[in-house]
Amino acid sequence: MAASLDGFIARKDGRTDWLETSDEFAGGATMDPAFVEAFLKSIGCYVMGSRTYETALNFEAKGFGWAYGDKPVFVLTSRQLPRTRATVEFYSGDLAQLVNGRLRPAFRSIWMAGGGVVAGECLRRGLADEVRYSILPVLIGDGIPFFDKLDRDVALHLKEVKGYKNGMVALCYEVRTEMKKPGQAPEATA
Repeated sequence: MAASLDGFIARKDGRTDWLETSDEFAGGATMDPAFVEAFLKSIGCYVMGSRTYETALNFEAKGFGWAYGDKPVFVLTSRQLPRTRATVEFYSGDLAQLVNGRLRPAFRSIWMAGGGVVAGECLRRGLADEVRYSILPVLIGDGIPFFDKLDRDVALHLKEVKGYKNGMVALCYEVRTEMKKPGQAPEATA
């Protein structure tokens, strides 16, 4: 997901008006359309929360298109939401059962598209293998956090860092299996 430098994916009211920035970083890379296309083709399906789905519908209504193409989209919700395409399915059961029991056997790459509650829940339940975090050059002060209410530390390993001409920094982390609770001392090694 994309976030402000201070770690928010949206304002408290869900607005993402700050996503368009005017920064320029001369030493940055240009976003290669062929890379983006290949990356999007590698995604088997998307999983998102209801507010992210509503944001996607809002972007589509404003003429920005549907960002998820013809890939299956699983929306985690217990609310009644408009279903605008056949590739969207609403799900209100156990997230681990959906991911491990249904999606992992069927899809090589599952992209958790958001939001903060979904990202936090995936990390809390050990369902994420990787975290891709695109930091935009803006501080918004308050909003919806990228990771909602983690109840323990989540160990990560930095796999890739890339700076772009628009000032965005893309980070890719591998999620490590060892986790500890806040305040827990590190284990002794011999």
